[in-house]
Amino acid sequence: MIYDLIYYLVPTLLILIPAFFHMRAKKKASAIHHAVLKEAQEAGLTEPPSLHPVVDLSICMGSGACVRACPEKALGIIKGKGVLINPTHCIGHGACAPACPVGAIKLVFGTEKRGVDIPQVSPDFETNIPGVFIAGELGGMGLIRNAIRQGTHAVKAITARPRGQADLDLVIIGAGPAGISASLAAKEAGLKYVTIEQEDSLGGTTYHYPRNKLVMTAPMRLPLIGEIKVREISKEELMEIWTGVLDKATPNIRFSERMEEIAPHDGIFTVRTNKASYATANVLLAIGRRGTPRKLGVSGEENPKVVYRLIEAGQYQGKHVLVVGGGDSALEAALDIANEPGTHVTLSYRGKAFDRVKPKNRARLAEAIANQRIEQLLESTVQQIASDKIVLRHADEMLERPNQAVIVCAGGELPTPMLKKMGIQIDTRHGE
Repeated sequence: MIYDLIYYLVPTLLILIPAFFHMRAKKKASAIHHAVLKEAQEAGLTEPPSLHPVVDLSICMGSGACVRACPEKALGIIKGKGVLINPTHCIGHGACAPACPVGAIKLVFGTEKRGVDIPQVSPDFETNIPGVFIAGELGGMGLIRNAIRQGTHAVKAITARPRGQADLDLVIIGAGPAGISASLAAKEAGLKYVTIEQEDSLGGTTYHYPRNKLVMTAPMRLPLIGEIKVREISKEELMEIWTGVLDKATPNIRFSERMEEIAPHDGIFTVRTNKASYATANVLLAIGRRGTPRKLGVSGEENPKVVYRLIEAGQYQGKHVLVVGGGDSALEAALDIANEPGTHVTLSYRGKAFDRVKPKNRARLAEAIANQRIEQLLESTVQQIASDKIVLRHADEMLERPNQAVIVCAGGELPTPMLKKMGIQIDTRHGE
């Protein structure tokens, strides 16, 4: 009798014990994911910026394959169902949809509350304006590999066409991943082309990342270069790859040159920049969705000490620094700089409170203010930037502060108005 009991009990325990620990682990993970979702909701960070997954809960079986496939940790499992727990972290990687074993995920642009403007393009990435192409982030796809593929494909389509009468076959605007691949493809095909980039280096959005930020990508193939096998690397490592491409292939990229107008006339486009004018048969827009940085429009903003992103906090050690903005990027910049010895940081924001920021950043800011590492000035605006000081209006009072650096984190001017002015058709997607 005892042996019979043992005979049946041991296998049962071998099944029940792992099942118990498995269920406990799933419950714990569900609680963690729920906490992340709650934090995002409390901070008002509920709208994904671009392409993102929507989970059909009637189909989802909670396998967790989508969570494991998501490099941005934007997805989680709550009560056995897949949920987008960190919407603002989703960059449209798209790896979650094919990973789902039951096909419960579809990728969409926009939500019911917030539409996303997406330019209409053909399978060759040509807009409704013949000769104008769009590739990369502006078209809604943020993944580096996708941008490279689109830039290469668009140039192949251009190469297959008869050469026009313009001075150039192609002007590429932007030297991010799509612009880099397009430049290499154009050189490989023997096209007469030029690439213009408003920054002083290539890399696009990556160039604006803080130091040591991890970049998620996938193996990618570049014309003239071949396959580059990377998946998770730092910003610095990716920038080294881009610099190596520039040194090896020497594409015709002109830096610190900003596109100001594209004017069509008799089948030829005149691309005017702050430095030159180009007549071309085709234009490829390989610019990001963030557009150009939003400026303050005040006296002294042209001073070299004014920048629009934080690259490395260490360069501000021992300085008086003004940070302008009310989002997470502004708070994180101010907090990082305040950690440097001898810095004096003033954080200026025109609003009454920091509404759409992560609770952790809000708590860190409160601590820094209490420890007098950051001076917070809400309901304030910059009035003047001088070489050694700044002037701010705070309520009804004018304030002066010594200053050696200004960092403006006020977002970017989206390029949508420019596209509409050119006549490019834009679709506003609401979860489609």
